[in-house]
Amino acid sequence: MKKVILVRVGEIILKGLNRPVFEEKLVNNIKKSIGSLGKIAVIRSQARIYVEPVEDEYDYNYNEAIDRLTRVFGIVSVSPVLKIESDFNVIKEQSAKMVKNLIEKKCYSSFKVEAKRGNKKFPMQSPEISRELGSHIWENNQQLKVDVNNPDFIFYVEVRESTYIYSEIIPANGGMPIGTNGKAMLLLSGGIDSPVAGWMIAKRGVEIEAVHFYSYPYTSERAKDKVIELAKILASYCGQIKLHIVPFTDIQLEINDKCPEDELTIIMRRVMMEIAEKIAESVGAMALITGESVGQVASQTIQSLAVTNIVVDMPVFRPLIGMDKNEVIDRARKIGTFETSILPYEDCCTVFVAKHPKTKPRLEKILKSEELLNIEKLVEKAIADTEIIRITV
Repeated sequence: MKKVILVRVGEIILKGLNRPVFEEKLVNNIKKSIGSLGKIAVIRSQARIYVEPVEDEYDYNYNEAIDRLTRVFGIVSVSPVLKIESDFNVIKEQSAKMVKNLIEKKCYSSFKVEAKRGNKKFPMQSPEISRELGSHIWENNQQLKVDVNNPDFIFYVEVRESTYIYSEIIPANGGMPIGTNGKAMLLLSGGIDSPVAGWMIAKRGVEIEAVHFYSYPYTSERAKDKVIELAKILASYCGQIKLHIVPFTDIQLEINDKCPEDELTIIMRRVMMEIAEKIAESVGAMALITGESVGQVASQTIQSLAVTNIVVDMPVFRPLIGMDKNEVIDRARKIGTFETSILPYEDCCTVFVAKHPKTKPRLEKILKSEELLNIEKLVEKAIADTEIIRITV
């Protein structure tokens, strides 16, 4: 008898001949996520993954492991289960005990049993297991009644080489295992949007690194710490993140001094994108990620996005592009970044803000204004002075 965690996968099942590659990556990500909690084994069997202690008596941090696993992309749900011998007398005894413990903690009055027989050598078929086991559970817990249509809880039994019994299914985030769909660079501000955008792209199996533009002394050390904390929250889903802190003050001062006031925001965004692309290329990332949404601010009109996009060659992913602010806030609350994002520490995008920024910039005019700057030199210096912070779970 052993406490085990049952892990269920989603889209991976549809990957055909490539499925083992995705499963292997997921298993590796699981080990990275919970390996520090104790000596565990991760076992694949019949579209299931089981996480269990290496030694029968080894007590690893079970609840913490479950919490971490719900954050691993590629997992759709987990269940705390009891692994027992595939002997029906043992199954009946342990199931009755588990249900008794369960109803002592929660006020349940009805149940049903759902059985799956993965081991075809087992002498009973699934309907018979459900019927006989349900009867035994009721006989030992007569305050319960059987309700096959609307039970208070379902008691699950999976008969394989060993048998697994459980009553709880905890939803996870789904998606694809990190590292199965390349790498991208997230432009991470201290706001609400960009962490959500990074989370959404990472959920599709994309490994992410992040770049943050830091305007000290116009923004404080607390603003930098805030972004590091946001990166830590993202790393709890992604496993690790390399955060590139780019000094941006000199560039902003130069733009503010030499360019038209109503073009400051769009020129600043273009330089950010150029720097982000160069850093992305240096680490093997093949796309940029931003938290932009159409029409949210002046730099996010269709015209502004077009003028911004043209400065880079690699694809720009904008997963929030059609979302409104309330939808983004809801997602930020769900993933745990919202409370950090609203801390009152300004980022570089709030420095030197134009009173009346252009909402329909023309590329030829922006290029003419940029001729007043030595952008290549400014970009090279900013990249050379970039600080790199490696963040792991």
